[in-house]
Amino acid sequence: MKVLNAFVCILCLQQANSNDTILIREKLEMQAVAWNSGDLNGFMDVYERSDSLVFVGKSGVTYGWDNVLRQYKKRYPTQKEMGSLHFDVSELRLIGKHHYLMIGRWSLKREVGDIEGYFSLVWQMIDGDWFIVYDHSS
Repeated sequence: MKVLNAFVCILCLQQANSNDTILIREKLEMQAVAWNSGDLNGFMDVYERSDSLVFVGKSGVTYGWDNVLRQYKKRYPTQKEMGSLHFDVSELRLIGKHHYLMIGRWSLKREVGDIEGYFSLVWQMIDGDWFIVYDHSS
């Protein structure tokens, strides 16, 4: 009986993890949809809205949701600079009880020249929802 209970618990955990990965991937897709419609505020909804948010990019480290949004608005002031965003996730791994690591590529198709790079994101469950708490994009 103990073996059966352990097996059922493992299946429940795998199912919960599977549901979490689906939700996280859906949130990433929502982020791309917001970007592609020119909605930077909607794009930022996926990030934890706090001063502890960390974004590491080509310009260095930026701390805090407001500062990250400010950087995005400075670098991508119009839809022409924003272009069309696409994500390609190569890995999504549980790294803690309430944390996932996501690794992949991003690409922007733009009139002013296409750009692309890689990202690693740490997602955290906060108040029953998944948010990006750490973003390293190059």
